[in-house]
Amino acid sequence: MFLLLSLSFLPVLVHCSDESVKLFITAPRELEAVVGSCLIIPCSFRPCPAAGQTFDINRRIFAVWIKDGSHFKDHPERIVFNSSNAVNYPDISLIGNLTERNCTSKFDGLKKPFRTTKFFFRIENESFKATDTSNPVNITLKASPRKPRIQVSGERKEKKSVTITCSAATPCPQSPPRLTWSLRPDAHSQTKRHTDGTFSTEIQENITLSDQHDGLKISCYAVYPAAGGEPEKTPEETFTLSVSYAPKDTRVSISPSGDLVTLTCSSRAKPAVRSFTWFRTSDRGPIRVSKGDVSTFNVTDRTDAEGFYCVAKNALGNQTSPRILGNEGNLVPVIVPVSISILFICLVVSVWCFKKRRAPPQTQTRSAEDFSGHAPADEAGRDGGGEEELHYQSVSFNQRRTEAQSVSVQDATQSEETLYAQVKVREPEKSSAPAAGVSEDLYAQVQRK
Repeated sequence: MFLLLSLSFLPVLVHCSDESVKLFITAPRELEAVVGSCLIIPCSFRPCPAAGQTFDINRRIFAVWIKDGSHFKDHPERIVFNSSNAVNYPDISLIGNLTERNCTSKFDGLKKPFRTTKFFFRIENESFKATDTSNPVNITLKASPRKPRIQVSGERKEKKSVTITCSAATPCPQSPPRLTWSLRPDAHSQTKRHTDGTFSTEIQENITLSDQHDGLKISCYAVYPAAGGEPEKTPEETFTLSVSYAPKDTRVSISPSGDLVTLTCSSRAKPAVRSFTWFRTSDRGPIRVSKGDVSTFNVTDRTDAEGFYCVAKNALGNQTSPRILGNEGNLVPVIVPVSISILFICLVVSVWCFKKRRAPPQTQTRSAEDFSGHAPADEAGRDGGGEEELHYQSVSFNQRRTEAQSVSVQDATQSEETLYAQVKVREPEKSSAPAAGVSEDLYAQVQRK
């Protein structure tokens, strides 16, 4: 079992004027222990020999622990330890040096929880034998250890640096508990010895506070090793950090209120906002229009809300809201949304493409002589077939095409005109007439609509 708590100590300075008191000890008055580990009792003593008795460090000195009562002659079972025959008490050992008046002891092997038990200390130094009957050590054995302790040192305000400590009682420094916590899982712990002789294991973290730390939940675990087949004990402590900070996220919202429009200034702060001050911009600079603990302000319509802003203040500072812009009484976006930009670009490109398609193409009039080059081919076909054939060809007036059909699209404000051209070529009968004769069967019909 092990030490968990030391509440008070007996006086160090003693006087031997009372002949009935022969021994004084300095030790914790109240101790708690847990099944499965050890308990160390820090202890020192001061002898007050009576007449005819002396305490001599050069003689053999023995330490004795007695439980339940200081008288043991009729109750030898009360003796739980005697250093003169330590082999009979393997669960208790003396780790202090009696010649230096150090009676620190270690208790092991307490396996069953019990009620608070009084333990008395006794010294035997040949003729000097005395028990401190006035200052027993009260020990309570429990099944589980107490939770660790979380402490915060320093002002709990934003921008202030604090030290957060998690500590657990460590009566057995040879087997200290393992500490872990949520602030930093890989934090290293250390064991410290206190002025009263007890030990504790602790981990620390230094942080600079901000509003984001307010409400932070800190968890700390202490894993105590156990002996004798007992399971490990893992008590946990949680702590919620409270941090004070100046106003944050100050803004103005707008809502209709009857015939008026209500402007509301909101802000988160700790402690709460103490005052709200309203301003309106003008050509001469900001003009204060209201001040007090009221967070609302009324205007006639949304247009009148333009230029208003508020300042929220508490004991730690203040913050100014953005200025209201635009007829809607809301903040006007500085950047045009990307979707609107893309839509505008697509619209411009569509209009440009439409105008380009509607523009009349450049044309060129072709004369009948341009088609005369087809006559020999047609004539040769007649020579080969001997039958009269009728050929139609479309005429295109585009400079890049040689076909005989074109469509001219005029401006949208003019009437549409469609030009159709058909050329009928009748091959002359086979004769010895010159090739130029093919033009007499050439005809063209032009229809305009």
